[in-house]
Amino acid sequence: MLVRRAYIPESLRPRDFQEWPFTVPCVAELAEHGMTFDRPVTFLVGENGSGKSTLIEAFAEAYGLDARGGRAGRKYGNDRPKTLLGEVVRLESTADGARLRRASRQRQKGYFLRAETAFGFMEAVSGMRGYWDEDTSQMSHGEGFHTVFSAMFREPGLYLLDEPEAALSFTSCLRLVALIQQLGQSGAQVVCATHSPLLAATPGADIVEISEEGLRRTSWDKLELVDHWRRYLNNPNSYLRHIVDS
Repeated sequence: MLVRRAYIPESLRPRDFQEWPFTVPCVAELAEHGMTFDRPVTFLVGENGSGKSTLIEAFAEAYGLDARGGRAGRKYGNDRPKTLLGEVVRLESTADGARLRRASRQRQKGYFLRAETAFGFMEAVSGMRGYWDEDTSQMSHGEGFHTVFSAMFREPGLYLLDEPEAALSFTSCLRLVALIQQLGQSGAQVVCATHSPLLAATPGADIVEISEEGLRRTSWDKLELVDHWRRYLNNPNSYLRHIVDS
């Protein structure tokens, strides 16, 4: 474990919670109570707009990673201000995490993979020193993602993923499950925002469901996402009859 808690210091909390992103329930709860990380692998699961990507982006910025994606210890051009939440979130490190964050830029380990910006970023850095040699522009999106995983997700560090399943097939998701579990066992820490019941089923992972009620730790079989997928696969028409003309 490298990070044990994310929080907003009292001096940086808003006076009221009437402005975005503090109107988002999970952000308001983070500001009030913080969020602990109890296991090496954590999944944030929730609907579109629930705030899971907002949280993971802020965690990346608090760790010193670029909100657009990329590796730890690397500065990118066209610097932009941090997000509103990234400006105020702080991470409480474990002893191992503190040592890693104090290391030189060359020795810092970690990566933020953000599905929205990953494809353009991969093309921009392919072949650059410290990344990968393959030309991801000649690959499918899923193959490109796995090239990044193989090259960058290898050593103990903080790895943040925002909906990585966007480019992955069923089989590729299973490969990512294996990698995430291996990372967790190696001393790395993974925090992943996802809509995928496959990824969320990673053995030993902590699952935080994000909803209008805020943050709630739960088990895989009690996720609303899993319940919907189970019902849909068992009887698609029970859902489709409400949205598709007969």
